[in-house]
Order: sequence, then C-alpha cells, then structure tokens
Amino acid sequence: MALQDKYKELIDNAKSAGVQNLQVSEQNNVLHITGEAPDAKTKDNLWNIYNRIDPDFRAGDLVLDVNAKITEGTKAKVVTEKSNLNIRKGPGTDQQIVGKAAHHEIVTVINKTNDQWSFIRTDSGAEGYVYSQYLEQA
Repeated sequence: MALQDKYKELIDNAKSAGVQNLQVSEQNNVLHITGEAPDAKTKDNLWNIYNRIDPDFRAGDLVLDVNAKITEGTKAKVVTEKSNLNIRKGPGTDQQIVGKAAHHEIVTVINKTNDQWSFIRTDSGAEGYVYSQYLEQA
C-alpha cells in the first residue's frame, strides 16, 4: 500500500480543514506532511486521525509537522522539551538573551516578525523575540 493511500484520510482532512502551505512528500519510505493549521483543534484532530491509522505511532512511516497558526495578539504556550525558552533582543540566535519564558508558560504574541521569529510578552512583562517553533496556540 502506498503511503499516501494509507494516510489518505489524514491528508484529505488537512486539506478540508484549511491547513495552509500543506506539503505532502515521500522520502526513503517515509511520508512527510507539513503545514500550518488554522487552530489547535485542527492540529489535535489530525493527530487523532494519525493515531487511529497507526495506533501508538509504531510504523515510523510518517512525519506529521503541522503547527497551529499563531496570530498577533493571541496567547501561546511555550512548548520546549523541558528547558526555558530564550527571549532575545532581536530576531536571531546571535542576539543577546534578555529573558526566559518557562516551559509551558503562556505568553502573548505581539507580532510575528517572520516564519521563524515572534515578538512576545510574558505575564511578568518581559518582551523580546523567540523562535516560533517553540510556541503553540494556547
């Protein structure tokens, strides 16, 4: 069975749910699905479909990299593995660290500088740039 056939329900649902920049490609017998979901509920639904098709995610034949869209003024949760998220003076890892956002802390996204960096504010008032991949819509 071709991987795109195996995960047809997942791909179709992503399309119908309005996942932006949806990319589906296969490399070395692994299907890669990437994009930006309009909200966290859509992202969760895609993961639920994936779990139904491949219970416990054991096949290892799919990389699902669909993030929930984060817009300006929304709350976002810091989704680092365990560590704090560096808040920087500017959008780049070469920029000075001016603060930290704790693992699972809820922050406010002031604006998205680009696809990689967001300008945020913590509840304690710290402001700066963080790597967007470590934020998830709260």
